[in-house]
Amino acid sequence: MTTATQSTATQSTAAQSTSTPTIDSRYARVIEVSQRVRWEIERDVIRGRHFDYTRSFLPAGLSLVNEIGFLNSADKRLLSQVQGRSYAYIFGLAERFIGAKVLEISREHWLGDQVALEALVRMTDEELKHQELFRRLEAMMSADMPAGYVRTADPNAVATAVLGKSTWAVLALTLDIELFTQAHYRASIAPQDQLSELWKDVFLFHWKEESQHAILDEIELVREDAKLSPAERDAAVDDLIALVGAVDGILQAQAAADARYFTAVATTPFTDAQLEHIHATVLKAYRWQYIVSGVMEPRFQKVLFSLLDDAQAGRIHNALAPLTYAVPQQPEVPLPMAA
Repeated sequence: MTTATQSTATQSTAAQSTSTPTIDSRYARVIEVSQRVRWEIERDVIRGRHFDYTRSFLPAGLSLVNEIGFLNSADKRLLSQVQGRSYAYIFGLAERFIGAKVLEISREHWLGDQVALEALVRMTDEELKHQELFRRLEAMMSADMPAGYVRTADPNAVATAVLGKSTWAVLALTLDIELFTQAHYRASIAPQDQLSELWKDVFLFHWKEESQHAILDEIELVREDAKLSPAERDAAVDDLIALVGAVDGILQAQAAADARYFTAVATTPFTDAQLEHIHATVLKAYRWQYIVSGVMEPRFQKVLFSLLDDAQAGRIHNALAPLTYAVPQQPEVPLPMAA
């Protein structure tokens, strides 16, 4: 090839690269929405307000307080507040590893699709902001609620364990979390008028940005899946099952701590049988909130199971089977229609 021909070919390649549209226009749409819904913690969410402890925090469709028939209205309200405190705390745990993973995968776009890179950098920035929001909430609740509440898991230890698994598994878990965040807000939190106004607003603003994050999770999960061999995908499925088990371990520890805390600060005395029922119901509620409601979310099922063969899907179903009892007696979060 002559020098002139090489020059022409180089110019042609450069022209093609600059005129090629972004890999996925959804990245651009995420950026546009991110810019439009952008909020700040104090200016838009807290606004100098405090939590209203005369009202519930977590609605009954998530806290399952109505499944404990012997609780009076004050006890139900208190338990919803204890669970609401842990609901925010556990989201903060998740966002520690989500932000780190998104920052890591953004590397693959550094010298490629700059629109994709911007979308992921924005997501990382928003996840860092969410962590700060939940730290602020914990400080506020710690000052207002009785002493003795315990956070049973360390965010960095959880993130280290999660990030030790495959990117595919971490992205699948992240998609699950950010989809059930939306389902919880739309179906259970938004329709309730009796919740603490500040607590409800926290999850309104959280939902606005998580909606965009779920789009990126799906794009990146499918992109990661395309790189895997069948053997690597098999190993990634094992990683996802292990991560769900690890999440359940966190929920078991926090449910036990929260049941002890609630029964210690409640003014009502409880029998041993009632204490056991409270603990079992709190654990059921946490499994519903953080595992079952997510894996039953139709969009998550559609994305995840489209990537798997029958044997892989069967392994996931079998792993989740012991937890499926945790569907509320009257679920507010929509369940998928039967196939």
